[in-house]
Amino acid sequence: MSVWRQTESALPPHIDDALRTKRFRHKVAFVDADGKRTFVTSATLGITSAVAFLDAFADADEPPGEVRYYRNLLTGVRAFVSSGAVAPAVVVVADEPLLRWQIIPTPVWRGWFAAVEHALSPALDANGGFAAVADFAAELVDHECRNRLRDIDTIGTPALRALLPDAVDDLPFPAGKASSAWSAWSGSAAASDSTLLLRLHEPESPADALTFDDPAFEPIETPERWRLQVCRRLVDGGIEAVVPHHLDPTELDSLTTDLAGAVKAWPQLADADHDPHNLDFLLPTPLTEELLTAGATILAEAGIQLLLPRTIATVRPTLAVRALPVGLSSAVNTMVGLDDVREFEWRLALGDSPDAALLSQSDLDELVHQQGSLVRIRGRWVTAENSALTRAAKFIAAQRTQASSDHPADLGELFGLLTDDALPAPVTSVSGLSWLDDAVNGSLVPHDLSAPRTLIADLRPYQQRGFEWLAYLAAHRIGGVLADDMGLGKTIQVIALTCHEILTADPASQAPRVSLVVCPMSLVGNWEREFARFAPSVRTVVHHGSARSSGDEFAASVADADVVITTFALAARDNALLTGFHWRRVIVDEAQHVKNVATRQAKALRLLRADHRVALTGTPVENRLEDLRAVVDFVNPGLLGTPSVFRARFADPIERERDSGALRRLNAITRPFILRREKTDPTIVADLPAKTELTIRTNLTVEQAALYRAIIDDLMEALRDAQQRALRRRTVLAALTRLKQVCNHPAHYLADGSTILRRNEHRSGKVELLTDILTTATAEGDHTLVFTQFAAFAELLAPWLSEQLGAEIPVLHGGLPRTARDELVADFQSGGGPPVLLATLKAGGTGLNLTAANQVVHVDRWWNPAVEEQATDRAYRIGQQRAVQVRKFVCIGTLEERIDEMIASKKELAGLTVSAGEHWLGDVGDDELFELFRLRDEAVSQ
Repeated sequence: MSVWRQTESALPPHIDDALRTKRFRHKVAFVDADGKRTFVTSATLGITSAVAFLDAFADADEPPGEVRYYRNLLTGVRAFVSSGAVAPAVVVVADEPLLRWQIIPTPVWRGWFAAVEHALSPALDANGGFAAVADFAAELVDHECRNRLRDIDTIGTPALRALLPDAVDDLPFPAGKASSAWSAWSGSAAASDSTLLLRLHEPESPADALTFDDPAFEPIETPERWRLQVCRRLVDGGIEAVVPHHLDPTELDSLTTDLAGAVKAWPQLADADHDPHNLDFLLPTPLTEELLTAGATILAEAGIQLLLPRTIATVRPTLAVRALPVGLSSAVNTMVGLDDVREFEWRLALGDSPDAALLSQSDLDELVHQQGSLVRIRGRWVTAENSALTRAAKFIAAQRTQASSDHPADLGELFGLLTDDALPAPVTSVSGLSWLDDAVNGSLVPHDLSAPRTLIADLRPYQQRGFEWLAYLAAHRIGGVLADDMGLGKTIQVIALTCHEILTADPASQAPRVSLVVCPMSLVGNWEREFARFAPSVRTVVHHGSARSSGDEFAASVADADVVITTFALAARDNALLTGFHWRRVIVDEAQHVKNVATRQAKALRLLRADHRVALTGTPVENRLEDLRAVVDFVNPGLLGTPSVFRARFADPIERERDSGALRRLNAITRPFILRREKTDPTIVADLPAKTELTIRTNLTVEQAALYRAIIDDLMEALRDAQQRALRRRTVLAALTRLKQVCNHPAHYLADGSTILRRNEHRSGKVELLTDILTTATAEGDHTLVFTQFAAFAELLAPWLSEQLGAEIPVLHGGLPRTARDELVADFQSGGGPPVLLATLKAGGTGLNLTAANQVVHVDRWWNPAVEEQATDRAYRIGQQRAVQVRKFVCIGTLEERIDEMIASKKELAGLTVSAGEHWLGDVGDDELFELFRLRDEAVSQ
């Protein structure tokens, strides 16, 4: 930097004194503003002296014009250095590479430096031009950076030490690679920067509407507009709104180029209006919402910053629901049913604490008339993801409209809503439903209890949990469904509950104390024996048989009892007698028997008066989800709604559409009231031996194949005449039964009394295979259960197998009286009884304990996995000591094989729902039906 004197008195004294030490021995040509050329003496200052010289004018009121120019240059450089917009670089001076600090050439720097050039005075331009000023600015940058690092003395890296003050100029590394790397780094930083900023402003509050006396006058509403203000970033980091006519051409060109880039990055900006006085955009609220949700991210990726108003709050709306019971104290822990609930009151809050920020009705009314995620509430603009606030307000309005209509309150519908993915906001509070609050909020936790001392049994851990769960429900008079797999000890858990209540009962209480057990006839003896074995102190009365008591005699026996045991048939036949008592509890064993709510037995059970109801079943769903609704409705009436509502809400979506969301909601609703443990549970599997399941395929004989084809031909001929749906269905199902009989044995289908063999040859592949398996199993000391759905087939097999095995083979079927059944089961279980027990699925498939068998054969198929598993569980249950092997027979190439494959593919609903038995076949089209039924070539044995 060169300075020169014009007059001896032109400078302030302290500056003049500083310059007196400098030697002014050079003469330079100087052209003044008038163009006059003169020579003046000058002195050359180093960069440190030049900075000190300019700093000497820091407090000067009016420094000379050129000095003021250089002072502004130094101030600007210092601002950029303070902002960190610098990087090392290798520069070449006199053919020598040197390490220097340089400004990163961002658009902000380029714009500012263009203004510096534009402000250059003619005198300075004439005496060296702007190139000299640029060189001086570069030296200022390096000097200021090194000066900032003066106090750093611990840097050990040679490359960094070369950037410190007073460093030597020798480079500690090759110049080429370093120069390229730093240039690339600085260039990438510059490319990503922009002076453009966009700042969003809320709409101005609307002015009060003018009113006139004329009633026909309607004020004109001006649409709300959000101002997206175009701003730029200043050198010192500040932000100012752009006023186009205040910018020089270079700045304006750079800014409008960046603005065009913003519109290109987010084209929706082109849909906004423009302020005619500047470059600002005017956005309607929907477009502003798009800007907040998507545009801001897109613009940021394009290097354009968006500044949002601090007043816009992001909120998380939540829902709360409260039931308004009728005629009940809030302290009563009873089942809240349809008759006890007037309506459900839904409330909306901002945040997770509903009581702290509940919205009023006027707030909700205001929200209902708005759209989108960006809305104004209580004079403030807020945003909620996915329009949650407005959707929640409309949801509440719809619920209130429904509550005021003739549509009754529906607890099942409430639970469905609480667990629905489609809810506009999460439900964080449920109140007013007594114990249901805990159930809905997921905190229904039983208390720890000790097993009653009068129970003569050691409960397994899962049985202890079941007992505690039943006791909790009973204390709150909540109905429950104990749906453990068959063989896991549901009976013992109920017996433990009975013992517990007898021990803890208040002698002064007037509450009912006698429980009623309703079960199939085949299980009456089992219940009586289980109570006698595990709880001999519990007094039981069996109400069954022609000699059963009635009237006063029955009342006297009940008065002396703790538990009364009866059958489904008698629950209907003696309903007037049984409904005359108020029971402590009604326990329905094998509760799938009440799945058809229209039957006389199901209606009779619902008429029984009781404080508590428990259903026991190993298969809460057999054929349809309506089975589940019927069982749950028995223990907690109204919980899942009416059959039609349940069908529309859950059954059809799950069974027809495989709707996983509906399945999840149904599970959430029923989970508090259903306890289901399966034998595959890790906590249970250790108590059971291994189980192996095999599908055994066999061929048809020639005789079977001929009969099979004849039935198919008759069926297709009959279908041409069976046009009505009901008639067609009966025709198909009848043919299905005949085909299954043929697959079993020709004599089973023909019912002609013919023999098992013909000319010493087997007439059935299944019977031949069954004979081989049973002969081998018996020889090895195994006992086998053989299940068939046909009693006639079992009667056909019994004499043949008796002859082959050398022992009388009994048949367990529904026609046997109770005493005969009990004797047959006891004989088989004794260990010295027959090696094989033939049983029909309906008679022997539920409730029985047949652990003497370790082999199970399903000789024909029911085509319902739940029913078949129930039958298998007669042997595979707690108490079984040996590994169990299960075989399921299927005839190759027949409908048996194809339907078996279809069943295997229909287990995707996690055991909750199964195919609808065989009845769906009645609605299959003719071509598809023929393809399903037709006999393949591989079916016949050669």
